Amino acid sequence: MEVTIIYMKDDVCHFLIEGVDVAFANALRRTMLTRVPSMAIDEVLILENTSVMYDEMLAHRLGLIPLVTPLEDYNHPDECDCEGKGCSLCQCTLTLEVEAEGEEKLVYSGDLMSQDPKVVPASDKIPLVKLAPGQRIIIEAYARLGTGRENAKFQPVSTVAYKYVPVVSIDTKACDRCGVCVEICPKKIFRLEGDVLSTQNTLECSLCELCVKECEPNAITIDSKPDSFLFKVESTGALEPTVIIEKALDILKERIRIALDFANLL
Repeated sequence: MEVTIIYMKDDVCHFLIEGVDVAFANALRRTMLTRVPSMAIDEVLILENTSVMYDEMLAHRLGLIPLVTPLEDYNHPDECDCEGKGCSLCQCTLTLEVEAEGEEKLVYSGDLMSQDPKVVPASDKIPLVKLAPGQRIIIEAYARLGTGRENAKFQPVSTVAYKYVPVVSIDTKACDRCGVCVEICPKKIFRLEGDVLSTQNTLECSLCELCVKECEPNAITIDSKPDSFLFKVESTGALEPTVIIEKALDILKERIRIALDFANLL
């Protein structure tokens, strides 16, 4: 198995994985979605809320705020010495105290104050509630590690998808260089210079086969590599994409080892 980073910017990563089958690719996708841990607000204590928003709705919004997660600093509650009762090793406290005085005030995720400077909202521009003059909210919230298997709010990725690596071939004898493929391709992977038709950025091909249908028979063929997949991963900001990928591979490797050990016992 070989992994190659194709594109990396901020919270987005495109990578190529080779030497695996579709079952492994899908298992990796599901692992990133459901088994890589990240932090999210799980309990909310509302001490005062005079806004028009119900307590439950406000708590729900707080739970959906992605939190930057230092994985090495916190234990999962089930694995902590406190047995999940809540301590500094498995739980982080965040507080929110805002009052609108002379005019309306929009409360953002950046107004949350964390006891751990490493555990902060991934974005400070997420709107929570609008306060009218004189309204106030005082909240104490508790964040912990969790996985997507428990709740979607713990998923560290907003998008994770894969596709087969396309193989685009041009038969120079059957192709009449009419240029239709250049115009019709939504991903602009064909280029016609004079009487020379070539391809570019073939990884962007969506396998729609519009070019195959519009061109001369057998002029263009589109196939895919059976053991190569192109992944697109977008993080919520809780973890860096490379950390998500590495953690998912480690988790998947350990699950395979356990499965093989169990099979050997049968």
